[in-house]
Formats: sequence, structure tokens, C-alpha cells
Amino acid sequence: MDEHNFTERELNRIIEMAWEDRTTFEAIEFQFGLKEEDVINIMRRQMKPSSFRMWRKRVQGRATKHQKLRSNTKGRFKSTRQRHVSGNKISKR
Repeated sequence: MDEHNFTERELNRIIEMAWEDRTTFEAIEFQFGLKEEDVINIMRRQMKPSSFRMWRKRVQGRATKHQKLRSNTKGRFKSTRQRHVSGNKISKR
């Protein structure tokens, strides 16, 4: 899938989700239809090379980024910013 099909806001959210430790690639695929390889390609094109290398090193093989490697089945992590993406208003803090 091409990143040109996404709005700037959607691209920013994809990048944000990719950086979040507890957000799996499967969650990104569910929400945006992007496989892990697509997310990696977007990150490669949208980030500086040094930032991309740091991110890849950080997420490669990380259990929390891959649903199958997770040991806890208690539930999923939900970011406080999730409401913003789903269209609900974030309460004033």
C-alpha cells in the first residue's frame, strides 16, 4: 500500500503507533490495512536514516510489537490518544 493514499494526520498516527512499544503491528494492520512490511517502508521514507535505524533496532523481535510473541492475553493496551483518532473528543487535562 502506498503512503500517498493516507492523509497527513493518518500518516502521523501510523508513525506514532509504530513508535509505541505496546501497539502491535497487527493493531496497525487492523486500523489502517498495512502489513508490517508496509509500516517499515513508511517509516523508512518518512524518517531520517539514523532515526529509522534506531527504530528498527528497537522494534526488531520485540515481543510487544508482535501479537504472537506476547505472553499476556489479559487484554490490550489502549493509548490515551486513541479517543482522538476514533473521533471522540479528548477531555481537557
